Amino acid sequence: MSDSFAALRYRDFRVYIGTRLFFTFAYQMQTVITGFYIYHLTESVFLLGLFGLFEAVPAITIALYGGYIADKSEKRKMLLWIYTAVLLCSLVLLCVTMTSVQVFISTAVLIKIIFFLVFCNGIARAFLGPANFTIYTESLPKEAYANGNSWNSTIRQAGSILGPAVGGIVYGYFGITAALVLIVLFILMALITACFLKKYPPVFTPKENFWKSLAGGIQFVFRNKMMLGAMSLDLFAVFFGGFVALLPVFANDILKVGPQGLGLMRASTSAGAILVMLLMTKYSPMHKPWRNLLLAITGFGLSIICFGISKNFYLSLFLLFASGGFDSVNMLIRGTIMQLLTPDTMRGRVSAVTSMFIDSSNEIGDFESGTVAGLIGTVPAVVVGGCITLTVVGITYCKTKKYMSFSIGDIHPEI
Repeated sequence: MSDSFAALRYRDFRVYIGTRLFFTFAYQMQTVITGFYIYHLTESVFLLGLFGLFEAVPAITIALYGGYIADKSEKRKMLLWIYTAVLLCSLVLLCVTMTSVQVFISTAVLIKIIFFLVFCNGIARAFLGPANFTIYTESLPKEAYANGNSWNSTIRQAGSILGPAVGGIVYGYFGITAALVLIVLFILMALITACFLKKYPPVFTPKENFWKSLAGGIQFVFRNKMMLGAMSLDLFAVFFGGFVALLPVFANDILKVGPQGLGLMRASTSAGAILVMLLMTKYSPMHKPWRNLLLAITGFGLSIICFGISKNFYLSLFLLFASGGFDSVNMLIRGTIMQLLTPDTMRGRVSAVTSMFIDSSNEIGDFESGTVAGLIGTVPAVVVGGCITLTVVGITYCKTKKYMSFSIGDIHPEI
């Protein structure tokens, strides 16, 4: 019988996921309330999409440098600097959104400040992903990766549930200032918790120049067909199937449930993810990972299409719940594949390459959704995105049939 708590038996892994819980809670809460705040001020769907793009652009453009720094740096110190930078951005956001301050600045200037702070958070994210990936993988032995992925994603989704739900409620009843105070407190808690991590010294010493080191990470990823296939599948599915940026429109104009309903909608997606993640600590999908990966993304695409045409709030919550569950299977399988195929000396750079494909595809997908929604309408944009996701899955299936029967033991760098 598999040990459902295998990863939690390692002390530094427990500290790591505690840190991630606090930070994810604050970060997701800030994303939700800031997006709703921008839409409340401007009623612009295009700006909602642009909001995500402003974070994604710096995260993508300097991701490779972030991975290079992570490989050759002490990881705990790096994480502390990142959390400090995000904390400062949140403090500035708190100050400029106070009613007493807004009398001195126009709405246009306020929006520009918010977008600048989002851009700064994108820079921090370029370094955060590689640092997190390395700390996580070095805090566990390889045989605990799959179980660790379940717990890691469960904790992250728990923060993603609580953050939007609490953010929507606090914002709806007490205003944005109270919500931002809570965000600052939780980022501070993440910073304090990270101090209890052990030091993770670099295992990579550059023997060539910066550009050759980066090229090594890129070449490794593109030589490995399974890794490249998993990343490409997620990139296109999330890019075309992304709809998170449009949730304020559904909450405000279509379902008419306000910021409280928006918080529940964001939380429903994460609730589905966390339930399935907990189930996967006991029932692993890694017996036939590639087949299960394609099935999960198919379910994700169907959920998106049905959500787009739903006019009932409770049905919409269920469909968001289902989409989160399907996406969690995708995340666990993809994450385990990446960890098994990546050597210790390249984890930062490989993580940076994957983040360019995956982590920022959400924000770029949000920009695509906002742009398309501005052209053809919100509901058609979501439905079309879901249909394209299913098309991507079909094309991937035709090109990767040989992986369908693979088990976890068949996953190695020579594939």
